[in-house]
Amino acid sequence: MWSILTSSNFQWVLASTMTLGIASGMVGCLAYWKKQSLMSDALAHSALPGVIIGFLVIGEKNIIFLITGAAVSALVGAFFIQWIQSSTRITEDTAMGMVLSIFFGLGIMLLTIVNRSAGGNQSGLDSFIFGQAASMVKLDVFTMLILALVVITIIFIGFKEWKLFLFDPQHAKGLGLSLSMMNVIYTLILVTTIVIGIQAVGVILIAALLIIPSVSARYWTNSFHYMLILSALFGGLSGAFGTYLSAVGKGWPTGPFIVVVAAILFIFSLLFGKEKGLLITWFEQYLERKRIGTTKQTSTIGTKGVN
Repeated sequence: MWSILTSSNFQWVLASTMTLGIASGMVGCLAYWKKQSLMSDALAHSALPGVIIGFLVIGEKNIIFLITGAAVSALVGAFFIQWIQSSTRITEDTAMGMVLSIFFGLGIMLLTIVNRSAGGNQSGLDSFIFGQAASMVKLDVFTMLILALVVITIIFIGFKEWKLFLFDPQHAKGLGLSLSMMNVIYTLILVTTIVIGIQAVGVILIAALLIIPSVSARYWTNSFHYMLILSALFGGLSGAFGTYLSAVGKGWPTGPFIVVVAAILFIFSLLFGKEKGLLITWFEQYLERKRIGTTKQTSTIGTKGVN
């Protein structure tokens, strides 16, 4: 176990997945308040065809080309969701479901073709479905770290603008803040977080890392500021502990363990969160019933004394 902790490869992977978790938690918090949590799932699945096409274009597993292809594919998916919603009578959630299914189906079809080609089954592209952090090389880790830090910095620097954009868009517009530009930046950082995370946790599970930490944080606070911090904390802890558990297991997949840790934090928040956690809510209702019962009993005694 100690040899694992002191391994430079493990330390780099741990740093990248923890930073990815922090970035995912912060972006997921924005998506939660924008009521677009499903968007992250749709764009994650939309990124898969771009990964495969990027591989087909250059013929090798180059992380720069693969994430570029994933980003372009996810942005095309976002464009189609917006176009379907604005040009038809189809609702946004239905458009997301359609794009998710079509793009993921296309990605699986392309992946099957690649795997059946000469040497294709050695490409390692299957890891982009469920993730395989252990297979990342130093370039992959550096790329993930840098882009995740860029996302975190954008959210941190523009905190006031994000707050206005999410909660009072009309006031933001009156102050001269471009809502369309904020939407573009939001989409870009969402897509960036997705494409840097798909190799670590996969296109299927990256959506969970975007959604679960923010939902968990919501059970602890009503403040956007503190929710953003807690969501980043939960995401970072999920990335760190999930990576550690998978490393101890010697070959266990990292993505599923990261999501399992996130799910455990969610269950804990669901039960004990001070903002409508189940046990806290039950205890408050119990105290209220007890108070009402005591009040009624005192009232009854007082009435008898008057009689």
